[in-house]
Amino acid sequence: MGNYRKLWFTLIGVMIVCFSLLGYYGVEVYRTAPPIPQKVQAEDGRVLYTQEGILDGQTAWQSVGGMQLGSIWGHGAYQAPDWTADWLHRELLAWLDLAAQQQHGKPFDQLDADAQAVLQARLKKEYRANTFDAATGTMTVSKLREQAIARNVQYYSQLFSDAPEFQKTREHYAMKENTLPSVERRAQMAGFFFWTAWAAATERPAEVGGGTGATYTNNWPHEPLIDNRPTAENMIWSVASVVLLIAGVGFLVWAWAFLGKHDEEDPVPPQHDPLTRVPLTASQRALGKYLLLVVALFTFQVMLGGFTAHYTVEGQKFYGIDVSQWFPYALVRTWHIQSALFWIATGFLAAGLFLAPLINGGKDPKFQKLGVDVLFWALVVVVVGSFTGNYLAIAQIMPPEWNFWLGHQGYEYVDLGRLWQIGKFAGIAFWLVLMARGVFPALLAPNGQDKNLLALLTFSIVAIGLFYGSGLFYGERTHLSVMEYWRWWVVHLWVEGFFEVFATTALAFIFSTLGLVSYRMATTASLASASLFMLGGIPGTFHHLYFSGTTTPVMAVGAAFSALEVVPLVVLGHEAWEHWRLKNKAPWMANLKWPLMCFIAVAFWNMLGAGVFGFLINPPVALYYIQGLNTTPMHAHAALFGVYGFLALGFTLLVLRYIRPQLVFSERLMKTGFWWLNAGLVLMIATSLLPIAVMQFHASFTHGLWYARSEEFMQQPLLQQLRWVRTFGDLVFIVGALAVVWQVVSGVFGARAPAAPTGATLAGARR
Repeated sequence: MGNYRKLWFTLIGVMIVCFSLLGYYGVEVYRTAPPIPQKVQAEDGRVLYTQEGILDGQTAWQSVGGMQLGSIWGHGAYQAPDWTADWLHRELLAWLDLAAQQQHGKPFDQLDADAQAVLQARLKKEYRANTFDAATGTMTVSKLREQAIARNVQYYSQLFSDAPEFQKTREHYAMKENTLPSVERRAQMAGFFFWTAWAAATERPAEVGGGTGATYTNNWPHEPLIDNRPTAENMIWSVASVVLLIAGVGFLVWAWAFLGKHDEEDPVPPQHDPLTRVPLTASQRALGKYLLLVVALFTFQVMLGGFTAHYTVEGQKFYGIDVSQWFPYALVRTWHIQSALFWIATGFLAAGLFLAPLINGGKDPKFQKLGVDVLFWALVVVVVGSFTGNYLAIAQIMPPEWNFWLGHQGYEYVDLGRLWQIGKFAGIAFWLVLMARGVFPALLAPNGQDKNLLALLTFSIVAIGLFYGSGLFYGERTHLSVMEYWRWWVVHLWVEGFFEVFATTALAFIFSTLGLVSYRMATTASLASASLFMLGGIPGTFHHLYFSGTTTPVMAVGAAFSALEVVPLVVLGHEAWEHWRLKNKAPWMANLKWPLMCFIAVAFWNMLGAGVFGFLINPPVALYYIQGLNTTPMHAHAALFGVYGFLALGFTLLVLRYIRPQLVFSERLMKTGFWWLNAGLVLMIATSLLPIAVMQFHASFTHGLWYARSEEFMQQPLLQQLRWVRTFGDLVFIVGALAVVWQVVSGVFGARAPAAPTGATLAGARR
């Protein structure tokens, strides 16, 4: 460890403490998850639902796209309703109407204010009361509630069928006709919706973390009819998160001022680009097809993005053509998200495979090229297989018992069938093996060189290779709260944590290898950044779980540490400036201008998309009102593409530059690509997602989440116009994407590298 001992101990200490918190409260998620009753019975003892039936309903929901068609507990897509909030509100209205007819002989809305107040008090008492008997596993519902449930079952059964009277509603929700053909499975799915709403309305008992008047979902969603409002703990930890953010930023600035090495001179860059003086290995030459896969999936994803966005205007048509029966909203949104994850991951994998021979002294381990080729075709098989499975599942062609394994898991970002998910994990693990064959020999070689940066890079490679496996820790019928815990290990911890460390360290390694920054400075910055990312990022995973059937301590940990996630992002302007300076440090750096510009864009969008928009939805009280609204896709687009998308494009252009040394980037193409991508992203957010999100927030705060996601609200003329306006931003973005794609395609098929002189090495090239 040498001079970096304190930084290493800090990083190791952060990892131990933070993973201990994540594990300890993960056990609490298992222990305190809302119970799924063995049976739900009426007052006369008739069984309405069983535990197996509710879980059968969960699998039926997964088969229609799950979180890609509406949302559950606020997680999922945004055009159809949140089924939890929608079911709950409809059931409450049905109960009030039935009670009014029973007691007064007329509908609820025709009663005077006093009579309405009496019934609403009865409603709140009945719905917040916990009638679950843990000893017998039985929950009992009143006669009135049984009738209200029956009304909802009838409504949802018709909505998910092809009943003509609900055709317009299905169109507004971007649902295809006959979404779920089986009458039996529609009834089972309604039972699953009922259970999620029961957990949202029923107060948690003291023995499983309750006793404070909060429901199993911490009073989410906002539903004034039963007084679902933010808890006191919600408000306290929201204030605490803001204070911690301010304190964290303050401490970072002070540490920067007193501990930062501001007097260190930059190294003198070499006269020639060191990496162009090293012969390309066979495995590096084979990376062209990876870059083509990146841009092919990028093109597919971008086109599907425009297609999916148009479904929010014409729910079943594309400019008048009915395509929903073949390519419905749930399917194209699945493909849109999955293709993004595939092309971004492929860009990262290609960058790693390019670095491995460089680290290994400029040579390939035995059979490295064969491994690179095998991994590529394995990726293609997983992509094609998972997309085909998605299609067959949502089209309801695939047998139900195959759906989870070959079709659609139903969970956003991990939608691919379990078999394809295992294949993806195996591919990433194989990538780890290919990387290890290049990295470990250099790491273990007794040559006396400083290897701290290489050790950190190795750590990030191992973490990427292994932590995707956390997505295999839940099954088809796993409790929803438990599934959400593990799902966010993949979506948040794997992507936003370890990929961030890998990207930071890989860039530091590249820039120090090029002689543009000192090795010591690159190592120090990477170790410090890794500690900051992990400190907020690991326990910050819980900020996604405030309202997923978890208890107050989970909210406290998530709120406190997710505030710290934002801290390192506020100084990324300095990182952008450092990258900007690099392009002028040596004449040959002009060839790396556009990869550097992508890395500058990463710093900007990290600050805005991950930092500002991320913290917007981090405090519990903010997320309470805006979870499941357009604030989430606003953050997702700015962070997923703005940060990881530009990172992957930067890596792609960087690898392309070196595997095609004769390539000169087209200024016209790259200016168009870079600036139109950024402008398109800004336009999407500023002209559509943000204003819609603000209007939805007002509706959610005023009336409840059900209204902010309702057909009545979402189909207002102004919101329709804002969704049409987004088309302009989409078109600008598509133009930028196609320009970058054409640059990469023409570069890959352009002039190949000339034969390199034998005996050249990276060390020799830098002399």
